[in-house]
Amino acid sequence: MRRLALLLALLGGHAPALVVPLRGWTPIAGDASRWQGGGGECLIRETRHTQAFPPLATQQAATGMANRLRVSLGKAGLGEVTTQPVDRDTTWAVLAGYVYEEGGARYRVSQLYLSDGGKLRTVSGSSAAGSDSPCTAGMREFIRYQAE
Repeated sequence: MRRLALLLALLGGHAPALVVPLRGWTPIAGDASRWQGGGGECLIRETRHTQAFPPLATQQAATGMANRLRVSLGKAGLGEVTTQPVDRDTTWAVLAGYVYEEGGARYRVSQLYLSDGGKLRTVSGSSAAGSDSPCTAGMREFIRYQAE
């Protein structure tokens, strides 16, 4: 137990590499922060940011953050923006959904905003907007309910 505490202290409390427990999903080029499913039709990416993001200890704090995020994403030109607080056992996170356009293509994105040692960590999933690929539902459920 003492070794585990020392290891966690050395790692700075960061979450371990992202594991996507969905059938048929694989890391891209062996990178555990990027996963693909559905033959590449769906993508999940974990990003660790240097931006401060204090833990959201209450639903009210998460709701406030969700409201601010919704306004910010809308101002960034993203479409169909939704946000909501999500419970993660001892803390809260914020789930955002939006449509992103690039090069004439539209992508539906689900993005989870988490605090990791006081820094922002996001888990983002994307697929072509309007896609009926079987990987999309599993991807969105993973991000909403399981991503830590």
